Amino acid sequence: MSRPLQRGVLGGQRLSGNIQDYLEDSQMKVKTDKEEFDKNSKTSSDHVSLTLRNPFQFLFSDNSASKQDAIENGYIVPDPYTPTTLRNRHMLTLLFLKLSLVVIVILGLTMSFLWTISLTTSSGGHVVRGYRRLQEQLVSDLWDIGQISLGATRFKESEFCPQEYENYVPCFNITANLESGLTEGKEFDRRCGPMSKQNCLVLAPPKYKIPHRWPTGRDVIWIDNVKITAQEVLSAGSLTKRMMMLDEDQISFSFASSMVDDNIEDYSHQIAEMIGLRNESYLVQAGVRTVLDIGCGYGSLGAHLFPKQLLTMCIANYEASGSQVEIALERGLPAMVGSFASKQLPFPSLSFDMIHSAWDGIDWDKKDGIHLIEVDRVLRPGGYFVWTSPYANTPASVRDKENLKRWDFVRNFAKDLCWDLLSQQDKTVVWKKPSKKNCYASRKHGLGPLICKEGRDVESPYYHPLEACIGGTHSRRWMPIEERATWPSRATLNSKELAVHGVLPDDFTEDNLNWKSAVRDYWSLLSPLIFSDHPKRPGEEDPIPPYNMVRNVLDMNAHFGGFNSALLDARKSVWVMNVVPTSGVNHLPLILDRGFVGVLHDWCEAFPTYPRTYDMVHADGLLSLQTTKQSRCSMLDLFYEIDRLLRPEGWVILRDTAPLIESARIITARMKWEARVIEIDNNNDEKLLVCQKPLIRSQANSL
Repeated sequence: MSRPLQRGVLGGQRLSGNIQDYLEDSQMKVKTDKEEFDKNSKTSSDHVSLTLRNPFQFLFSDNSASKQDAIENGYIVPDPYTPTTLRNRHMLTLLFLKLSLVVIVILGLTMSFLWTISLTTSSGGHVVRGYRRLQEQLVSDLWDIGQISLGATRFKESEFCPQEYENYVPCFNITANLESGLTEGKEFDRRCGPMSKQNCLVLAPPKYKIPHRWPTGRDVIWIDNVKITAQEVLSAGSLTKRMMMLDEDQISFSFASSMVDDNIEDYSHQIAEMIGLRNESYLVQAGVRTVLDIGCGYGSLGAHLFPKQLLTMCIANYEASGSQVEIALERGLPAMVGSFASKQLPFPSLSFDMIHSAWDGIDWDKKDGIHLIEVDRVLRPGGYFVWTSPYANTPASVRDKENLKRWDFVRNFAKDLCWDLLSQQDKTVVWKKPSKKNCYASRKHGLGPLICKEGRDVESPYYHPLEACIGGTHSRRWMPIEERATWPSRATLNSKELAVHGVLPDDFTEDNLNWKSAVRDYWSLLSPLIFSDHPKRPGEEDPIPPYNMVRNVLDMNAHFGGFNSALLDARKSVWVMNVVPTSGVNHLPLILDRGFVGVLHDWCEAFPTYPRTYDMVHADGLLSLQTTKQSRCSMLDLFYEIDRLLRPEGWVILRDTAPLIESARIITARMKWEARVIEIDNNNDEKLLVCQKPLIRSQANSL
């Protein structure tokens, strides 16, 4: 990465020949009459506008005659010195250029087709790779030509979303779902459609502040950064929500305080003792690394367990205000919006070592126990289900016949799932999933759910309907947690474990080494940028770089999870949401087996989270993947979504082929990001695009 960086919206770009001079001359010529031109040529400009979805659109625009020409003897006489005449000449020139380009494109595509046919007997792999690079270069070249033909309109920036979009989460519209007749929890389901896309930039709230750096941000957040009222803070009722205290413009979270009824440290200590351990610090030695927290409150359990090397993923329904997921992410804790009222969670079978559910409002005794079956599916063999509920077998619940009925159903159904009830204290119960499969065959006929047939036992379902059968039993990944390596050794899978995933040890080792080198390069690049571009704010001390530059990281194309592993090896205090695109090879089971967290996702749909929730967004090869799969969404759609997810002053790092990076660089101007294209040493085929999102707040509504 020897190339110098230039500060600016398109810093670091490189244009061929005299293209840049041409652009500057074109902009100077149209500057004086731009306003009049836009007014009288709106229809034409609408046809000329170019999107990444259709890079050829600019070839087929039309221009209408100007109404500003002088009339003499009944004829329209253009004034050669008026702006209109200059504009018409410019249009004729562009029209000639575009017609020429049509011929060039047709000839190019024809020759490309004939060339492909002539190579059908050649080496397939080299032909496909070479042809793909030519396709990407063709798209990039046509894009650049289109931008030149557009002249001054090239740098048209995107519009800002209305203020009601500040907390907008596409695909979750409870009101519309209720109006369409969806009830019994289905109103919280994720439903994406054509109208769920947002083609504008989501602004930060009027009083938004840059979050506190980790670990301070775990315990204190700015109240104006999230959508929650003071009344919601003071009336929060769940165990983990009661750990909150309002202090002027901040919310603080306490692990141990005499001001609250419950103590999260005592609670986690109680869970460990119920399993048979001295305290929660011994959970890792018992094989626990990843925890799924259903209805997590505001993430206090995960915040307490994180220093114990336990990674807790919060999952909760979408909430328009006072969101558990939004506040957990603001604290720097893993979280995502999710509901399993009618759909399976977007995780593979056998994904988590422990599942925790406390005061979540889920009717576990309804729908023939199908929610308990889904818990069993994502729980690893030998894993633990910790359940805290007001209708557990307590003296108070025994006196309530309805609560007693619910408790009896859950207890008996857990037995039918072959779960072993380890312990019960007060309102908390701990079950252990069997490590062996023989229990399922030994059950009496007709008792409990059946084993899923192999065709229905999907390894990694993507929002499939809930199944009423026991899943995961056909998976080659069935391995009790007590037989797995404990953390952090688990992050490096052995050859036997890699064979289960169809990965060669040499490929896995090489991937890890490459990512370690890449992370060193990333941090050496970002460290000076952060301190040079953003001087110390008043009242703040400079952090020791690069310890707490970022906290929440989103890897949009995680591959084997190598980026996550390299960050941890470099002792970065981060967590990574490893996303495996549905259009690519599914390595999510491997990532989860390494002790990381992640999810399947289709990047033509909105990611299930709130705006401004990630400090860094990283993607390696995602643009190529979307291009080769002929995605139904454009690159511009993808960048709008990245902007929605990214915190102000957050970073984007994209690595891809040079033509695609150059095309992406142009879009960053519309996003109002600062962007730099970086050459990669000893790699002429790929480049890096490093971007930073500015802090732009919305204006407060006037009274």
